[in-house]
Amino acid sequence: MDKILEILEEVRPDVDFRKEKKLIDDDILDSFDIITIVSEFNEEFDIDIDVEDLEPENFNTIEAMEELITRLQDE
Repeated sequence: MDKILEILEEVRPDVDFRKEKKLIDDDILDSFDIITIVSEFNEEFDIDIDVEDLEPENFNTIEAMEELITRLQDE
């Protein structure tokens, strides 16, 4: 979780990722942010986030992102 938070804070230091629960639904993260985050996650965690994984529920919270990364690492 710490590495995920570190990546997120590098992309958007102005957002409190621990508190926010609707990062996509409330338009806190835009498409450019998501592309950057996905790229960083893919590199850092040696995963491949596919187009079908780019669902709002996978990126609305830091917990959802952690679940996505864990699931992809287990595949």
